[in-house]
Amino acid sequence: MKITVLGPGAWGTALAKIAHEGGHAVTFWGRPERLTAINAANENTDYLPGIALPSDWKLEPDFVTALSEAEGVIIAVPSSSFNEITGQLGDFRGIAVSVTKGIEHQTGRTMAGLIEADAPNATPVALSGPSLAAEVARGIPTALVCASENVTAAKTVQDWFHRPTLRMYTSTDVLGVELGGALKNVMAIAAGVCDGLQLGDNAKAALITRGLNEMRRLGTAAGALPETFSGLSGMGDLTVTCFSRQSRNRTLGDRIARGESLKTVLASATAEGYPTSRSAKALAARLEVSTPIIDEVYAMLYEGKDVHQAVNDLLTRNPKAEA
Repeated sequence: MKITVLGPGAWGTALAKIAHEGGHAVTFWGRPERLTAINAANENTDYLPGIALPSDWKLEPDFVTALSEAEGVIIAVPSSSFNEITGQLGDFRGIAVSVTKGIEHQTGRTMAGLIEADAPNATPVALSGPSLAAEVARGIPTALVCASENVTAAKTVQDWFHRPTLRMYTSTDVLGVELGGALKNVMAIAAGVCDGLQLGDNAKAALITRGLNEMRRLGTAAGALPETFSGLSGMGDLTVTCFSRQSRNRTLGDRIARGESLKTVLASATAEGYPTSRSAKALAARLEVSTPIIDEVYAMLYEGKDVHQAVNDLLTRNPKAEA
């Protein structure tokens, strides 16, 4: 199958590599300077250093040319740039896979929602789950889920990537899969604060457990299935993102808790939990859902709230029954 990957970051590069190894004709689109560097080194030195990449795939800096023969596209750009891409897909009629985890602030739409709005002839699929790009690219065992209301499209994407070291599952709960992937980044920032303040394993376990509950509460209010949050895109992705030293969102929380400025941390890496905390708080307000962890992360990131005070305010909330 002819697949075009839009965005040569870590995740886009890893998935392009896997698709190419599966025998698909892969075209890789991105900024000319990035593609030139990848071509020269046969690796993505900025995002996946030390991992050999194919030399016989197509690197194409022109967007229209990159899409001209594509039967499927994988959109792997930051959420802040996502609608710039979907806005150029109006005539595309193939499968459009979002691997970006975010929520648009103004509308509350997920990335598949943006595909639906901007590319009505495309078939949206959301791919998510506990997936550190470097591990996937190296063939370290991983399990993911691809979700679409079109069962055939979900199975097609499953076939693109399924192999012994990459188990692919399908789902029809697109909203749940996407919200799980987006909201866990906010929780990972909170988990990083636990690490940075050296609050210990008990506190972090409690944070993750209550964070999953919060994700499920907000997701179901938005229309997702509650059981989705116990799966790969919920509990699975939450676990790896909150614990891994490779997680940019966990690292953001860790670094600001240790006293670094948010501006400095954001300048060194993209952390999707930063814009998502703002979008999630707005979504919760619209749906009138209680989200204390999201609220405190938002306050730390956007209102300059002291991390110690945020933790204290969470811990001193009124006691209640577990639910």
